[in-house]
Amino acid sequence: MELDAVAKSYARWAPVYDRTFGAITHAGRRRATGFANRVGGTVLEVGVGTGLALPFYAPHMQVTGIDFSEDMLAKAREKVAEQRLTHVRQLRQMDARDLDFADATFDTVCAMHILSVVPEPEQVMAEMARVCRPGGHVLITNHFAAEGRSAMARIERLFAPLSDLLGWHSDFARARVLGDPRLELVEEDGLPPLGMMTYLRLRRIG
Repeated sequence: MELDAVAKSYARWAPVYDRTFGAITHAGRRRATGFANRVGGTVLEVGVGTGLALPFYAPHMQVTGIDFSEDMLAKAREKVAEQRLTHVRQLRQMDARDLDFADATFDTVCAMHILSVVPEPEQVMAEMARVCRPGGHVLITNHFAAEGRSAMARIERLFAPLSDLLGWHSDFARARVLGDPRLELVEEDGLPPLGMMTYLRLRRIG
């Protein structure tokens, strides 16, 4: 998807996102933030959206969120103010392909349900690896394309041409997030509902 399509799509979704996609993706956000809380330290959430995950981080965390959509960020800032989320240090508008942070800045980098939305996901993964400290973790929750000729795979291919309208790629391949040599896959698990979503934990090596 091109950035203008992403921006338009999420301008449409921002008012209702929490009640629609938010409900479906709840388990993944809980899983990723739970791990980040155990590690502690600094977190970058790439594609923070309306801030659905922000209340799940523990008070001792130092959380930075970025998103390309100003409409989504406005919702996130409302949550931070209303719920007094003092662990949220920054919410910034930014292109995930060109992160404005120094190398090895964060202990954990999270991307929750955004990699099938962004243009050039391989470049986004490269930037996430760059800003994660060696020994730190990159956490991904996302829907990935079903393999083979299953009914789900057929449905995903059917909806693929509507990606700009829906705001995500239904046929997004898992391999697209696993190619960076600095990142080692250490954990993978299916998530509810019905295993439609996947949790990946990658360790930054080198």
